Amino acid sequence: MLSFRTALVAAALVAGGAGAALAHHGWAWTLDEDFVLEGTIEEIYLGNPHAALKVMAEGNLWSVELAPPSRTAAAGFVEGVAAAGDTVTAHGHRSKDPAEYRMKAERITIDGVHYDVYPNDLPS
Repeated sequence: MLSFRTALVAAALVAGGAGAALAHHGWAWTLDEDFVLEGTIEEIYLGNPHAALKVMAEGNLWSVELAPPSRTAAAGFVEGVAAAGDTVTAHGHRSKDPAEYRMKAERITIDGVHYDVYPNDLPS
């Protein structure tokens, strides 16, 4: 049987880990309004914890966060479908901080092809 202290430490570890996971993977840092960004891909990252693009738009370098690698790949956005220099349109939600050039994308479009990394979150 677990001691009270052991149970308390275990509960704190679980709660701390869950909080960190929610803080990282949540959308609380974004605005509710839909946002569209069009620019040029500077860099592509397809690894964990989520895929991301660096996009130059209107003189600013944006961080465009996508879904985790498995979800991004399931949407068809895999190595080779885009490269630095390609034009991209990202639909999603930008950061609440207007000084932060960061957004969470639900869909990205390259050469007329849509990659819906969060299809359930797209507006109808």
